[in-house]
Amino acid sequence: MADLKDLLQSADWKTEKHVPVIEAPDKIKKGEALKVIVSVGKEIAHPNTTEHHISWIEVYFLAEAEKFPYQIGRSEFNAHGDSAQGPNTSTIYTHSELTFNIKTEKSGTLFAVSYCNIHGLWKNSRELKVE
Repeated sequence: MADLKDLLQSADWKTEKHVPVIEAPDKIKKGEALKVIVSVGKEIAHPNTTEHHISWIEVYFLAEAEKFPYQIGRSEFNAHGDSAQGPNTSTIYTHSELTFNIKTEKSGTLFAVSYCNIHGLWKNSRELKVE
C-alpha cells in the first residue's frame, strides 16, 4: 500500500518547474511580521494551460519542539484558459503564487506543497530562525 509521504516529489526548483519556491528571510526578530511568497514556475515557467496546470499550493509552519505543523494557508488556482468555447480559448490564466504575512515567537520550518494535475504533488521547505 502506498504512503502519502512517498507521493511527494522534490527537486531543485531552479531545474524543475513543479517545485514550490519559498521566498522568505532566513532570520527575523521575535514578534516581527514575516512576509512569505510561495510560487511555482519561478525559474522555469509552468504552462498553466487547461491541460497542464497547478491546481493549488498549501503552506505549513512547524515550530521547533512542536509535534504538529500549523496550516498557514491554501490557495486554489482555477483559471487555466478554459471557457465555453473550449480549452485554452479564454484570456484568463492563473499565475501560481501566493503571498502572506505571519508572526512567530519560535524558529522552525516552512513547508510548501503544490499539486500539478498531470505530475502530482511537489514539496519544498525552508528553515526560519527567530532571534
